[in-house]
Amino acid sequence: MKVLANDGISKSGILALEKGGFEVITTKVAQEQVANYINENNIDVILVRSATKVRKDIIDACPGIKIIGRGGVGMDNIDVDYAKSKGIHVINTPASSSESVAELVFGHLFSGVRFLHDSNRNMPLEGDSNFEGLKKAYANGTELRGKTLGIVGIGRIGQATAKMALGLGMKVIAADSFIPQVDVKVEFFDGQSITTTIVSQSLESLFKEADFITLHVPAQDGYIIGEKELEIMKDGVGIVNCARGGVIDEVALVKALDSGKVAFAGLDVFESEPKPEMAILMHSKISLTPHIGAATGEAQDRIGTELASQIITLLS
Repeated sequence: MKVLANDGISKSGILALEKGGFEVITTKVAQEQVANYINENNIDVILVRSATKVRKDIIDACPGIKIIGRGGVGMDNIDVDYAKSKGIHVINTPASSSESVAELVFGHLFSGVRFLHDSNRNMPLEGDSNFEGLKKAYANGTELRGKTLGIVGIGRIGQATAKMALGLGMKVIAADSFIPQVDVKVEFFDGQSITTTIVSQSLESLFKEADFITLHVPAQDGYIIGEKELEIMKDGVGIVNCARGGVIDEVALVKALDSGKVAFAGLDVFESEPKPEMAILMHSKISLTPHIGAATGEAQDRIGTELASQIITLLS
């Protein structure tokens, strides 16, 4: 049987699939050519990440597909229910990238509170001619310890983020309409651990209380954070989105950054991805990454081997 990993797969995943008797193809096929390629090459399994979309047109055009796999959590680029109605297995790897995404959240938080993203832009340009000026510009940093982190969505990634925040000595609050409370276990290198319970609260109360806000939700029909929500937040709040583009109103965000209502934002995902708006890309108060939350070697190894295990179980 043949597996097309159109958005790539780790070497460990390839080896696991090959050991299970599958042929793995990692050729990158353009979106408009995916259906033809699947049919011409008798592909049984298509694996994607966030780039390739597997919609109704491809599902209808490719009756030979047995499994659609998503390397990651959200499956908004796959017509899941329709695929299942056609007897196709749809799989993903919800736990594999949690730590990687959580670490990126803190990369953006540290960058924001210490101006690292802007300092790294300006030091090469002015470091030798305006050192004292830059030192003064970036002198008013903020510590994360002792501050309140509001986590919107306390699923696997939200919980991984909570653990890191607790380790830093932050207060953690959460809002999640599906998870009323969760026990978060923080494990240490020597085998010891502590467990704390986080009780979900309303979004409005979270927005009012949090010093920093991070989003961990699937794609939405509307904005979770818009102009109204920004207005009730603390002055100088920091906002990070490593979840999905379109959950923050970027026009309202830029306005709030310009006014000082929001101190900084960290964005890994964008409304108009893969072509983010220039007002976002050029803003000095926004720390930017190109949708790389799960892009660590460790996460990709876990994703590849977990997908392989599920495929082998379903088709062997």
